[in-house]
Amino acid sequence: MEDEESPEKGGSIRAISRAIAVMQAINRHGALTLTEIAENAQIPHPTAFRIVRTLLEERLIEREPSRKRYRPTALIQTLSCGFQNHDRLVSVARPHITRLTRLIDWPISVVTRVGQAMVVRDSTSALTSLTFNNYYPGWQVPLLPSSSGRVYFAFASPEEQEELIKAYRANQRGVDKLTLREFESGEATAKIRQQGYAAVTRTQYSANPGKTSSIAVPIFEGDRLLGALTMVFFANALSIPDAIKRFIDPLKECSKAIGEEMARE
Repeated sequence: MEDEESPEKGGSIRAISRAIAVMQAINRHGALTLTEIAENAQIPHPTAFRIVRTLLEERLIEREPSRKRYRPTALIQTLSCGFQNHDRLVSVARPHITRLTRLIDWPISVVTRVGQAMVVRDSTSALTSLTFNNYYPGWQVPLLPSSSGRVYFAFASPEEQEELIKAYRANQRGVDKLTLREFESGEATAKIRQQGYAAVTRTQYSANPGKTSSIAVPIFEGDRLLGALTMVFFANALSIPDAIKRFIDPLKECSKAIGEEMARE
């Protein structure tokens, strides 16, 4: 009997990859036009049209009644059945990040890794006016270009780091060569581990590119890395040095409190 071919060794199906990109784009933004879907998924408009029509037929998305925008339906949740979505982390962290936002005003997010992306699990952006957008659970940011991803990478195990570097070597989309070299060499990792945080100024991947900056610290449960705690702020209101001087200690204390409560439970 012939051995079954390993999926890791076979070729990928481009249509499926594009359909996933479309679903991620719609899920990230809540509702998009066909043109916006094509732009966000980086696919031709006719391809986006065919994928959207298929997703409509499968009832994973729907068209808004009053305008030509497409949004996810409740059926999209069936794709996540069996996925451990860090419910316990969210429930433990919620009161801590709420208190921190009330103290410092800036929004705080709990973020975990999925593949080469960091995914928002919870955010206090709806609790403050000091934000351009509400970042709901499911919002994704790229790993190495983001402060949450950089701090996660720096504190991850060597095996997990090597896995991520291999993935970036195979597909460098979304990260510049200089950043990749700094993490490959270990230079960026050593600096982040020494200071205990990562920072990115005027992020280009946010909903308002170039208008916000962020700082992030890791979240641990004992020795186990869970994710990152991130503060996003207006780039014109605070410089990175000022933000670190004023808020890095409260951010670290909040992360520590979350980790300690996770360990106790």
